[in-house]
Amino acid sequence: MTRKLKKIPKFKSEKEEVNFWSTHDSADYIDYTKAKRMVFSHLKPSTRSISVRLPESLIEHLKLLANKRDIPYQSLLKMLLIEKVEEQLRIPETRLP
Repeated sequence: MTRKLKKIPKFKSEKEEVNFWSTHDSADYIDYTKAKRMVFSHLKPSTRSISVRLPESLIEHLKLLANKRDIPYQSLLKMLLIEKVEEQLRIPETRLP
């Protein structure tokens, strides 16, 4: 049994739309059984905080290098990790240790 969906009104502002959806159930207006899975490739990937113990000398070297680039050392560390992991992923499996 299909139920009749309500028509989504035209909104004069974003604030009006926010107020509307905060007091109405979207399931009354949208048929989610026809929804398609979408990939938003340009969204910022989600991150998770981890704790890694590093030698103090390595942290100092990272800070020096980051200072030269005028970026936080944590950002530099993340960039270096991404570079190295991508590099390793491009190596054929037979060459990995």
